[in-house]
Amino acid sequence: MKKTVEEHAARFSEKAAEYDDSKSEEYHACCSLVVDHAAPTKDDTVLDLGTGTGAIALALAPAAKQVIGRDISEGMLEQARQKAAERGIENVTFGIGRFREPNYDGEVTIVTSNYALHHLSDEEKREAIQQIAAYKPDRFVLGDVMFFGEPDPDVPFYSPDVDDPATVGALADMFTDAGFALTAVERIHDQVGVLVGERVPVDRDKTVVQ
Repeated sequence: MKKTVEEHAARFSEKAAEYDDSKSEEYHACCSLVVDHAAPTKDDTVLDLGTGTGAIALALAPAAKQVIGRDISEGMLEQARQKAAERGIENVTFGIGRFREPNYDGEVTIVTSNYALHHLSDEEKREAIQQIAAYKPDRFVLGDVMFFGEPDPDVPFYSPDVDDPATVGALADMFTDAGFALTAVERIHDQVGVLVGERVPVDRDKTVVQ
């Protein structure tokens, strides 16, 4: 991580009020695909990491049993709570939490994240995905800045000073190493995409079920 958690939290709290209006078409396309692939039912509890102003969490809540949104920025969380109240959505809760310390110990069947994981270094991303896998969710849907080819520094999807996106190949390896089978790769742009992982069941002797 090129900035501390506290520095990232302060940066996002400062821009929280204008955050939704500042996002690109690619960001909104990413949100839409994450929601489509998450596809919760009334039996599902969703953990949305890096929830920001609640774009994913609030979109999933009507179809889910429960949604838990976690973010490092209290300013972003306040925007999310305000939107939930305005829309009368009562089955979503927002609180402080990090990828590697989500501050939630309940049941999770689906994990989502959009435009957040790229703030971590590759080693931190790997640790985060291992933490996500520890919840044993049926599905993990990641929308993010990621490199499908050689990154073009003139395309403004990330800032090298504060962001650290991974290649799609590196992320795919992190998914599989954590026990997820990669079931979808959606390319929105050379630097933006969505990955979907399904949990690989194991039998009692830890052998992957074929």
